[in-house]
Amino acid sequence: MTTTSAYPTPFELGNGNQTTTWPECIAYYQKLAADFPQVLQFFEIGQSDSGRPIHAGIVTADGVFDREQLKAAGRPVFFNNNGIHPGEPEGVDACMALVRDFCLDEERRAALGDTVFLFTAIYNVDGSMNRQNTSRVNQDGPESFGFRGNSLHLDLNRDFIKCDSLNAGVFNRFFTAWDPDVMVDTHTSNGADYAYTMTLIQTQTDKLGYGLGDYLKQQMLPAIFQGMDARGWPTCPYVNPVKDIPDHGIEDFLETPRFSTGYAALHHTIGFMPETHMLKPFKDRYLSMRALVETVLDYTIQHGQEIRTLRQQARAKVRTQQQAAVHWEADHSQPSSFMFRGYEAVYSPSVLGTYMRLSYDRQKPWEKVIPYFNRFVPDVVVNQPKAYLIPQAWRHVIERLQWNGVQMTRVEETHEREVQVYRIPSVASRPNAYEGHMFHDQVSLTVVTEIVRIEAGDYIVSLDQDQARYAIETLEPSAHDSFFRWGFFNSVLEKKEAYSDYVFEDSAAEILRTEPETRAAFEAWKAVNPEILDSQESVLDFIFAHCRKYREPEWRRYPVYRLF
Repeated sequence: MTTTSAYPTPFELGNGNQTTTWPECIAYYQKLAADFPQVLQFFEIGQSDSGRPIHAGIVTADGVFDREQLKAAGRPVFFNNNGIHPGEPEGVDACMALVRDFCLDEERRAALGDTVFLFTAIYNVDGSMNRQNTSRVNQDGPESFGFRGNSLHLDLNRDFIKCDSLNAGVFNRFFTAWDPDVMVDTHTSNGADYAYTMTLIQTQTDKLGYGLGDYLKQQMLPAIFQGMDARGWPTCPYVNPVKDIPDHGIEDFLETPRFSTGYAALHHTIGFMPETHMLKPFKDRYLSMRALVETVLDYTIQHGQEIRTLRQQARAKVRTQQQAAVHWEADHSQPSSFMFRGYEAVYSPSVLGTYMRLSYDRQKPWEKVIPYFNRFVPDVVVNQPKAYLIPQAWRHVIERLQWNGVQMTRVEETHEREVQVYRIPSVASRPNAYEGHMFHDQVSLTVVTEIVRIEAGDYIVSLDQDQARYAIETLEPSAHDSFFRWGFFNSVLEKKEAYSDYVFEDSAAEILRTEPETRAAFEAWKAVNPEILDSQESVLDFIFAHCRKYREPEWRRYPVYRLF
């Protein structure tokens, strides 16, 4: 490529199919920051799991970089996260050029007004250093790139709640401290073939809710699509087909809090995950990504104060609501529509086996209205307590709440108290590891009132605070990405004491004579399960688990208590 810039990026110096390396990227920003100290501040925010520094930067039109000063002034914050998947690097290169232009172009910098431009250079540093050209199976360029997994072989865009990586802990603290109003997290997509270079995942509007969702759906998204059209990069919603091909319709991607945009929603931040299409040339993906970032940034500049007001109102609504939705599902009864530009799907015999394979004929483009399923409804709603009580022993949960600015008070004296608790009759977990955990896909709960012992130093989390939504959707076990689903409380699913069958056989008979409620439960169980009465283990297990004499109150009791 050719460039007239005084500070050409590695992408601009290349052939249009090359992306920067991590050392080049960091050195580039450090040079800009040294040469333009009144425009750019570039700094380390933490370390990755392999001990490498993670860098972020800030650009303002007036050279004010102090976070507390900027927050006190109520200035809008736009956050651009890059390189979470280093094999999808166009956002990394686009951000470098955009920051350079802020440094060199006084008019472009002045256009920021009061808006703060905050960015990470390359978030997944370790994956970026694992450089090769083989792992992106279907992607057209660049010539070499980083790897999706970090040094722990984790996908960081599944780690925002569980924070197994040091990166995610750094991100949680950084994001919370700056509290951005709008976030763009740059990606490359895979999937069907179609005409668009740019597709867009936004925070699912119904799940975002609280007035922000309607604003995003009705005002911000249409403006972004129009802006991309004007820049020569027609954009469509992320192509998530409801069947095998887009012809049958597409559905909003439900980005739960494990993903960046779902995590942002817990902070009432409007999030976007632009997904350029893998089959388009890298140069086009780069250009369309830069156009998207600038389009969303320009909208934020124009409407930042309006968005900030909506965020404040959303937080106030969560604090005072009586019920909270914690799980959503697609509503296919009310489809919207989208004018889509696709290619004809072709099914033909495979040369590899005896099956039919799918391909797309780019010589046969089409444009037609397809169903767009962009409505989601809550399918799990809980009565919202006034507060949660978390025993201090669960420190890994407590520290994640603290990273996200959740305000907590300590219990001063040990005492007993009546609380509402969840009992957990059953869970169904994935048969294989998912991002390092045996994720609980199905959770069965019952709600009971019990008297529990509360120790001095335990934590009370009042929901009369700005971070209430983060607390609710991580502490309610049935929420999409709750700490419980990720296995933070798995030890309570294990009964700690056991029995010897030849001894407990007599004890069990005595229990049935002296505990009428256990006998009644056992008789009901026998009526439903006559086929396993010949199993001593099954019979004794039931009595041992249900009897009063040998009960373990902590077993299958969710150890976060609800206070009303």
